[in-house]
Amino acid sequence: MNKVLIIDDEDKLRTLLARIIGLEGFLVTEAPDCKSANKKLEAADFDVVLCDVRLPDGNGVEFVKSVKSRFPLTEVILLTAHGNINDGVQAIKNGAFDYITKGDDNNKIIPLLFRAMEKVELAKRVKHLEKQLGDKHSFNNIVGTSKAIQKSIELARKVTETDTTVLLTGETGTGKEIFAQAIHQESKRKQKSFVAINCSAFSKDLLDSEMFGHKAGSFTGAHNDQKGLFEEANNGTIFLDEIGEMPLDLQVKLLRVIETGEFLKIGESKPTKVNVRIIAATNRDLQNEINAGHFRQDLFYRISVFQIHLPALRERISDIELLANYFLKIYSTRNNKKINHISNDFLESLKHHPWNGNIRELKNIIERSVILTSGDTLDLDSLPQEFHQITLHSKQSQLSAFDLASAEKIHIQKVLNYTNGNKTRAAELLNIALTTLYRKIEEYKIS
Repeated sequence: MNKVLIIDDEDKLRTLLARIIGLEGFLVTEAPDCKSANKKLEAADFDVVLCDVRLPDGNGVEFVKSVKSRFPLTEVILLTAHGNINDGVQAIKNGAFDYITKGDDNNKIIPLLFRAMEKVELAKRVKHLEKQLGDKHSFNNIVGTSKAIQKSIELARKVTETDTTVLLTGETGTGKEIFAQAIHQESKRKQKSFVAINCSAFSKDLLDSEMFGHKAGSFTGAHNDQKGLFEEANNGTIFLDEIGEMPLDLQVKLLRVIETGEFLKIGESKPTKVNVRIIAATNRDLQNEINAGHFRQDLFYRISVFQIHLPALRERISDIELLANYFLKIYSTRNNKKINHISNDFLESLKHHPWNGNIRELKNIIERSVILTSGDTLDLDSLPQEFHQITLHSKQSQLSAFDLASAEKIHIQKVLNYTNGNKTRAAELLNIALTTLYRKIEEYKIS
């Protein structure tokens, strides 16, 4: 039930208003002055406050500012026996929903109250959606307890409250955009836009227009002015995915934005200023790209002030079970199926898969397995046929490509990944002495 607080030192008027408003289905509380009203505001959440301008211990116009600073979702309607323009203007500036005169405007109170309630309900829904969005994109929603992924999360948390440019590196499908969204969501820019663009998805001219915008008539088909994504992201964050694919001409333009906060739209001579936090990502080795002449070294230094490497899924084997169960809940619900379990054989198959597509590939496999399963458990029969073929091919390739020492090194590394670096536990699983494990780690230079 919506709650209304009436503040007025005239007992009869306050009681009458409370009765009228109560008959409309609202829960009404009364207060004769600012002091008692503040106590009631602290004790309960009120949707709307009806407040007299002249009170024994304060002024309603100033009281509005106090209420809105502490309870921004609460709307305040001011009532006055002697209205004047200056008070009305100041009341609205202080955040009042409206300012009306007692007596003359009594018939307006109930409709006004309902409109104020509509605004409150809308604000509450927006806040709820923002919270859901924040939860969805927070670091708490990144699944994984392995040492490798926790190290990446720890680094990302350290950079959230700064405006430093961030470079996310790692293979395709490791979750670089998820990390970029989490950094934005936990930064001081979270109330502003997060805009993402894949630099490999456009030709040079289209990418220029998408990023920086254009003026009408600047090229064939440019019938109207268009804002670029940098302008859309003003005061927020822009995520430049696959930045290693960006043409050299645009790299020069991006460097200018980073250094001056300015850029020129296509067909315009006057620069546009923006305040944007840049997060870039790549699956390429940018040092190799610099050596090959495909990427500017000065731009690299500007975008890589803070680098975060995201581990491949094969480097965090212990997270596969958590991720599989996480995706199972999502896709069993989405496909209206009651699949609650994953068999040990299914999990073992997942752990021995090469995962060239990383988390994106795992997500795809779980979704397809859910569709293929008719029971309540994912088992080996649930896995797509090509999954088994890829796993078998990977095992055969490893057997033919590695000598005994290399195979031993890879196996030790896998066991250490599985135990999250716990060497005592790894030695037990390998059935060797701890001193032997330390010697082999040193011999094979395992990090």
